Amino acid sequence: MGLQLQRITYAIALWFFNILAGLFFREIRSRGSHRIPMDKVVIFVVGPHSNQFVDPIMVMRECKRQVSFLIAEKSMHQRGIGFFARMVNAIPVIRPQDLAVKGKGTIQLYDRKLEPLRIVGQGTSFLTQLAPRSLIALPNKAGQVEVEHVVSDTELLIKREVKDLKALALLSEGTAYKCVPHVDQDAVYRYVHDQLRNNQCITIFPEGGSHDRAELLPLKAGVTLMALGAMAKYPGLDVKIVPCGLNYFHAHRFRSRAVIEFGNPISITPDMVEKYQTGGPAKREACGKLLDAIYDGLKSVTVNAESYETLMMIQAARRLYKPAHRKLPLSSVVDLNRRFVIGYNLFKNEPKVEDLRQRVLAYNQLLKYYGIRDHQVSKTDLGRKSTLLLLMRRLVFFAFYTLCSFPGAILNLPVVIVAKVISAKKADAALRGSNVKIAGRDVLATWKLLVGLVLVPTLYAFYGLVVFLSVLRYDLPLQWMLAVPSITIVIVSMVSYASLRFGEVGMDIARSLQPLVMALLDPESAQVLRSNREKLMHDITDVINEFGPQAFSDFDADYISRHLPSSPTPTPSKSTGSTNGSSFNLTAMRQRLPRLNSGFFQQAKRMDWLDDKNIFAWDGAKTVSATKEYLEVAGEDFLRWMSRSGSESSTPLRSRSNSFSNEPGLSMTSLQSLMTPTDSSSSSSSMAAIDPAELAAAAAQAGLKQRPTFHIQDIDDETFQHVQ
Repeated sequence: MGLQLQRITYAIALWFFNILAGLFFREIRSRGSHRIPMDKVVIFVVGPHSNQFVDPIMVMRECKRQVSFLIAEKSMHQRGIGFFARMVNAIPVIRPQDLAVKGKGTIQLYDRKLEPLRIVGQGTSFLTQLAPRSLIALPNKAGQVEVEHVVSDTELLIKREVKDLKALALLSEGTAYKCVPHVDQDAVYRYVHDQLRNNQCITIFPEGGSHDRAELLPLKAGVTLMALGAMAKYPGLDVKIVPCGLNYFHAHRFRSRAVIEFGNPISITPDMVEKYQTGGPAKREACGKLLDAIYDGLKSVTVNAESYETLMMIQAARRLYKPAHRKLPLSSVVDLNRRFVIGYNLFKNEPKVEDLRQRVLAYNQLLKYYGIRDHQVSKTDLGRKSTLLLLMRRLVFFAFYTLCSFPGAILNLPVVIVAKVISAKKADAALRGSNVKIAGRDVLATWKLLVGLVLVPTLYAFYGLVVFLSVLRYDLPLQWMLAVPSITIVIVSMVSYASLRFGEVGMDIARSLQPLVMALLDPESAQVLRSNREKLMHDITDVINEFGPQAFSDFDADYISRHLPSSPTPTPSKSTGSTNGSSFNLTAMRQRLPRLNSGFFQQAKRMDWLDDKNIFAWDGAKTVSATKEYLEVAGEDFLRWMSRSGSESSTPLRSRSNSFSNEPGLSMTSLQSLMTPTDSSSSSSSMAAIDPAELAAAAAQAGLKQRPTFHIQDIDDETFQHVQ
């Protein structure tokens, strides 16, 4: 009966959480859920823990298994959170940091050089506040030291020498401190072992607490003790560990987007279990090996950047380096971000990569200065007449959607204001009490949901009460006096939801106005942006093609174009004025021309793309003679087609840097210059040997003044749906 009741309460909570997640997030995508074993005991290890109590909701929503969460014991005492935690059978865990108390007096090292393990205190009570295995937490996020032996109220020995410079500076001069007691978690481990034996799934956040950093925090070893301990305690039990990556796009913002990705299950070998049972160094070796496998699994399903600035730079480079002239699915955006991080970490010390990093950051700052986004830069080249008409049209639509969203905005304005104020205060409090948070953004979404969960029903009930008091003045039957307020609450709810949907479309339109205004009022700056972007696109491609083959052997340039839904491609018109007398077929030309290896960090296999060895493949170099042979087939028709390809709707090519060749020296400009007849004896030279200056001179001699511009759509991190 108890188990059946747990299933019922879990189903009710899951239904309610699905509604909350659907309202808060604009889009949630799941990836790799087919990897989850449906007939095995599973421990889900989730990271990064960047959205506090929203993260468990995401896992519950997408994992397709009933799971129990490990939750901080102090959270069980919070209203609302504790109620829902008990509904889903969460497992409370007492964390040492939650029991920390302020230490009496001050402490300092006795002698930094001669006795680096001895700490003395002034006005301290070490015998009552500390014990062996307790931790001393230093202020200003300087770290912790473990107590080895308490000698007296004013003297103790620590386990390891302090080497951190910040901690050494504090302990040398004398500092305040906090006492963190050691907590025995044997009871928690026994409960988890029994849950696993009963075929129940467990979800754990191995980082230990939520944070808002761009990288994973060091993992706690508790998950290894749970998995290995259960298999050692119950022979024959097969525990699978499934890494789960949470990737948010502005996690704390209302109507943002998220991708949850499940990795390949991690199996625990009998050798690990035997070492665990042996104890001592063998046990530590088994736990360390399993923890390394878990960490690698989490890295394979998350985007780990060394800093927030690096993450922003990586995302900007990904937007500049598009594999196809169409929008990427949200899961592919996360995939590209992760692969760009891998490549950047491999070659970030190279001068070319560092120079490119600085230029990408400068380009980002330029976009911020003009108030537009990267995907909008190409929209500034539509022509003055077309731009003016499009701007007027969008202004009309913007006014319409604004009027439609206005009623709901007014009705829910109190909730918005209160949620923003309370969540900001909670973020400040969380930041003051944490050593790992940067701005406390990881608690914002949680408190916005909690405040909305309380205030929205209360506010709507208040509106219903106002209507009820109003109808009391009329002599109406009782059923009508009760029905009118109820109908009012339903109407207010419907109007609020409709206004929400109208409002987010209106915001998309509002964001699309700035590039149009810029194109009309400041066309010179718009041209500078387009030129900088095009140059960066070429340079990013060149750098990737140069350094990629040095580290990766398996590369599929057509992976994304094969697996993305095909977009309609206009049928190219045939020309009758070709120099060789043949009609020009663009599709045939595209198939025959050598292609640029522009699928950086793309994978050939659908299921094994996470292995670094499967990221790059390298095709053989194509010669100039082959390229010229292809170009001679097109003749003047190719030039005539290029002069008409000024918009993305008429551009069926998939090149991401206006280039067809595998060689960095062949761009669209060089194709134009090579269209002029040349001596066939020169066709045997390598494309890499072509001098760009010669290509430019050839282009100038041929009188080719107009360079085609290819407009390629992509997804921006904030606004993925472009208003057309």
